[in-house]
Amino acid sequence: MKQLGVLDSAFVNLEHPNTPQHIGGLGIYDPSTAPEGFVRFKGVIASFERRLQKHSIFRSRLVKTPANFDRPYWVKDANFDVEFHIRHLALPKPGDWRQLCILVSRLHARPLDMARPLWEAYIIEGLDNIPGVPEGGFAIYTKIHHALVDGAGGSNIMAVIHDLEPDPEGKIEEPETIEVDTLPNALQLGTSTVINHVKNAAKLATSTMGTLKGFGKMALGIANKSIPMPPISPPRTRFNNPVSPYRVFEAAEFDLEDIKMIKNVTGTKVNDVMLAIVSGALRRYLQHHEELPEESLAVTVPLNMRTRKGENDDNNQVGSVFMSLATNLDDPMERLAAIHKSAGEAKSFGEQSPLVDALRLAGVMPPALTRPLVKTYIDNQLTQHLPLGISSVVSNVAGPPFPLYCAGAKLCRYYGLGLLTPGVGIFHLVYSSVGVVTLSILGDRSSMPDPAFYRECVEDAFAELHEAAKQLQASSEKSGAAASKARSATAKSSPTRKANTPTGKAKKSATAAAGKADGKTASKATQSTARPKPRAKKARASAGQSTGVSKVKDKGEQVNSLFNTGESNVVSLGKGR
Repeated sequence: MKQLGVLDSAFVNLEHPNTPQHIGGLGIYDPSTAPEGFVRFKGVIASFERRLQKHSIFRSRLVKTPANFDRPYWVKDANFDVEFHIRHLALPKPGDWRQLCILVSRLHARPLDMARPLWEAYIIEGLDNIPGVPEGGFAIYTKIHHALVDGAGGSNIMAVIHDLEPDPEGKIEEPETIEVDTLPNALQLGTSTVINHVKNAAKLATSTMGTLKGFGKMALGIANKSIPMPPISPPRTRFNNPVSPYRVFEAAEFDLEDIKMIKNVTGTKVNDVMLAIVSGALRRYLQHHEELPEESLAVTVPLNMRTRKGENDDNNQVGSVFMSLATNLDDPMERLAAIHKSAGEAKSFGEQSPLVDALRLAGVMPPALTRPLVKTYIDNQLTQHLPLGISSVVSNVAGPPFPLYCAGAKLCRYYGLGLLTPGVGIFHLVYSSVGVVTLSILGDRSSMPDPAFYRECVEDAFAELHEAAKQLQASSEKSGAAASKARSATAKSSPTRKANTPTGKAKKSATAAAGKADGKTASKATQSTARPKPRAKKARASAGQSTGVSKVKDKGEQVNSLFNTGESNVVSLGKGR
């Protein structure tokens, strides 16, 4: 039995029927890679059950304290049944992309059963008329409560339910004894609640002081211009309306090489390019509805706090920062440049951000107090009077650079789904893996009744940015060719001088220098001949070949370690990605 951390508890306290606090994912699979060439529902269940044996958190449920005066506990469920959490569905004819999006939207809108382990999975068949889906292909939609994982750690669920090879059964695993917890009685919970109540009072005071101190430092930094001013007063849009309990889902796909081409030509980063695509899409969508504000829209970007000192006691290590999307600029290249600058400022601001401490307040406060406040805030639509001032959340999670398999079926595409918060009716999630980038859109149905049109806006925004980058690249290459031609012409017109031959001491000095240079060159050559082997191994592992995968397994490393590349935008802003 383990008590929830402060941040984990915050997401439980923020749970509401209109804004359920779970994240999700949609994977599309090719069954032809399975040992028998097809996959049965029982095979998927067996795969899940085998993988979940070593991850007790997915077999645990919440137990509340008396009167909700303290944070709840994780208790290993003695009645856990994997078949309850995995359901089997099929799309109606004709089984197209629109029907899949509608189904996923409805599934994602439903809150999880808070009395059971906080995750569900749905195997979806009948994808007969979706372009790019192999024959017999199926989908798996999963949803997991934010109390279990955060955005940066969310890719770990991919490691939990997937294998690195299509046939992992070659290695026979001994069945493990599964431990369960004895439910604590009211006296035990009551005693721990009283003790923790005193501790929580101290934590509440510390968190409040930390938050105030953080905001004070931030204000001082802004005043002396060491920290740039964040976009804290952007205009309101339809996405700032009260969030309903209904959802819409759409997604677009891009070739990673195309995204990198734009990045290289403009001297920006992959994350900047994806934010520019989101910016262009929002601009086009609001222009179509004649609702585009003159001022730029702003978004929040999740901030990975896992590398922050002292922030490692929760499943969640998440904060966020504000960023301008430069939607007031018409030219796509100018927008990208402005976003690149804003991203750098956001990183500077994010390192000083006290927002994670503010979120901790929702976890430190007793659920008996926090839950009614959240309910009052949402039910009375107070977001109209106390808006967050942002139009969307844009999160970026990097997947593995090699294929994954579930019950032998290869994962072809993956789309991530975020969550909506009061007053923020659209969420963008970027996921990159094996050379493909997907941009998933989760929206409130009342704010975005036409999700397919918004996907077109996303695709048009990418096409506009890609074309502008190609023109810039062509212009740069043309200028480079002209400059090279000019240098060649100048060299031909210049008189040729005979080089002086070193004599005497100068000759000896030159010979000695040459000897030293040869020694250094030989040394470097020796070193360089020793490097290709590990590089080649790394390249093979990145390509997902079995050699690299088997070596990882031989070392006994956890599969989860292969997903440590998942980072938020702000974390990777300074790493040249």
